Amino acid sequence: MITILVTGGAGFIGSAVIRHIINDTDHLVVNIDKLTYAGNLESLVSVSDNDRYSFEQVDICDAQEIQRVFNQYQPDIIMHLAAESHVDRSIDGPGEFIQTNIVGTYNLLEQARGYWDELDAVKKAAFRFHHISTDEVYGDLEGTDDLFTETTPYAPSSPYSASKASSDHLVRSWQRTFGLPTLITNCSNNYGPYHFPEKLIPLVILNALHGKPLPVYGKGNQIRDWLYVEDHARALVLVATTGEIAETYNIGGHNEKQNIDVVKTICDLLEELAPEKPAGVNNYRDLITFVTDRAGHDVRYAIDASKIARELNWKPIETFESGIRQTVEWYLANQAWCQHVQDGSYQQS
Repeated sequence: MITILVTGGAGFIGSAVIRHIINDTDHLVVNIDKLTYAGNLESLVSVSDNDRYSFEQVDICDAQEIQRVFNQYQPDIIMHLAAESHVDRSIDGPGEFIQTNIVGTYNLLEQARGYWDELDAVKKAAFRFHHISTDEVYGDLEGTDDLFTETTPYAPSSPYSASKASSDHLVRSWQRTFGLPTLITNCSNNYGPYHFPEKLIPLVILNALHGKPLPVYGKGNQIRDWLYVEDHARALVLVATTGEIAETYNIGGHNEKQNIDVVKTICDLLEELAPEKPAGVNNYRDLITFVTDRAGHDVRYAIDASKIARELNWKPIETFESGIRQTVEWYLANQAWCQHVQDGSYQQS
């Protein structure tokens, strides 16, 4: 039994990681989350009463509080997921992304280094700092057959991806300069239960159910590799516990889809699963609305996940078809969670 400290554990991916750890392992979990708009403790209701789960409302930029948490809980592994992550928000206000993703990561690295330096030999040798990043740091793929590998040069396009690229560089430099035992993972687009409704898939599902327009950037020809969040959570815990120190692992779903096809697939599933449509809607696809493309919008992301398959024996369980059906079914069955997010009441819970 080890203690895993998860930053950003009330977020979409972080909460999936915590649910996986509590439900499928014997490890202890400490959840650190500032509880910004994207942090939702209702996503952890199913595990929050477990004796192996602890929560601390802490900002990763607060050095004193991070130091207190390290000293109090004595973690064996840090899984760093806390980040500002919405590209549109990074375009409207880059400052928060610089503060959280760069300064916050720097602070966490420094506090982890100080904590690690003081550990006894056994705990020091076992300690790991796992930094969770994104495929967006690699920029845009030009060829139709090209894939991001762990050695693809960084070429971020947005303030969000640039701030994540910066944090990746910090993590690698703390490993090489100070010897801090770090690992990095870069993932493709996640989807699944408990996804905040500003992101494409939950936004489309909920807008369609309310008869609202389904906004699609440009012509909707942007291609993303879609990864079911619970598959990602399994991969992250596997890397954190068994991955090679100083290595990077790309995690992808092997599911390249154009955005417009994702939206049409959701519409077709809703025709089957929610046939009683809002007033005035004959077909969910009729709600699709093309809007002005995002500034600096990358056209294609796709990940080569052969390294993690080869070295750690991980592969996604869900296909896009099975994952997107489960996702739509989850949103239909969890309207209370959705309503609490949409009306803001989740932040008072």
